[in-house]
Amino acid sequence: MNSELLQALDMLEKEKEISKDILFAAIEDSLKAACKEHLGRNENVVVEVDRETGDFHCFYEKEVVETDDDIEDDALQISEEEAQKIAAGVVAGDVIRLEVDSAEFGRIAAGKAKNVILQKIREEEKSSVYNLYKDKIGQVVTGIVQRQVGNTISINLGKADAQLTEKEIVPEENLRLTERVKVYILGVPETKKGFRILVSRTHANLVRKLFEEEVTEIKDGTVEIVSIAREPGSRTKMAVRSNVPDVDPVGACVGQGGARVDAVVAELRNEKIDIVEWDENPGNFIQNALSPAKIVAVFADPEEKTAKVVVPDYQLSLAIGKAGQNARLAAKLTGYKIDIKSETQAKDAPGFRYEDYLDDEYEDGEYEDGYEESYEEGYEEEYAEDDYEGSVEESSEEMLEENASEEVYDE
Repeated sequence: MNSELLQALDMLEKEKEISKDILFAAIEDSLKAACKEHLGRNENVVVEVDRETGDFHCFYEKEVVETDDDIEDDALQISEEEAQKIAAGVVAGDVIRLEVDSAEFGRIAAGKAKNVILQKIREEEKSSVYNLYKDKIGQVVTGIVQRQVGNTISINLGKADAQLTEKEIVPEENLRLTERVKVYILGVPETKKGFRILVSRTHANLVRKLFEEEVTEIKDGTVEIVSIAREPGSRTKMAVRSNVPDVDPVGACVGQGGARVDAVVAELRNEKIDIVEWDENPGNFIQNALSPAKIVAVFADPEEKTAKVVVPDYQLSLAIGKAGQNARLAAKLTGYKIDIKSETQAKDAPGFRYEDYLDDEYEDGEYEDGYEESYEEGYEEEYAEDDYEGSVEESSEEMLEENASEEVYDE
């Protein structure tokens, strides 16, 4: 029987990843509970379990007093005369152990012992899950869509189920049962019912981590993702730069024949991804961020974090994007408040003309009033899209945080 117990503990240790010492402690606690239940009172119970053989013994201890008249609590004390019948040589002041035969435990006592062990295993299982996934916060893992309860989808991660709540589900993304998906781990908060693993399909860092998996140059630090702006399910803009000369950061992310970016797009269910090159010059960066639109001029104020952009008349709708999306994502990506006007509109708009910034002395496009400009001309490309009139001003939001662990998830 003891060998079977040890085998069972070995299996639990491997399957549940629970230390055998913890399991032995649980057995000791269960035997104590059963012994107290069997005796019908809270005796001074001691349980000893041999870790090598699996043998165990249950005792309850009593203090030896001189006579029966000195006994104040017969559950805790025994007279010297009675104690010597059990163990010769004991005297008043000694503590004597009386062994309890566990085979005499009744059904109720045995049931209580079983419940104590199961409860301990459940607690340790939850704790091991927490320890496993708390180190994966800010990482991407693969799971299987298990079920949907209300607006929450349960994702099986292998050793535990994660919760994909309504606000972390991509709009109009239809996740089917048993489908394999990649999710971003937001956190592992503790609740009254234990620990919950919260994951996301909408977080911008999901895109970051997917590119880290696909692009070797990002993984080894050759290429760096500077910022990401995302509208889940629709479009993402990502700014990258190279830390090594002669390495094209955009080309590295796109991959040969677009293989790398296509793999990420497929995982995101055909979400559009624009990859642009980061530039330390705000004007150039904003110009890149507004891609694929062609830009005539950018007047950026680094102190105020604002920029005025001039585009060809036929490119205005492309620069703004459907429902303002292109301009809105560019603002998020760069951290600048962007005001876009066509060339025709810019002629009569203060701040959109070069003469508004010209001073007696300037060099290389850097002006005394702190503005930086980016200029490009001579486009022959025609772009057909709905015409927009007037200007669009999009307020920027704070740039997305680069490290997910710095985020706090409020359940």
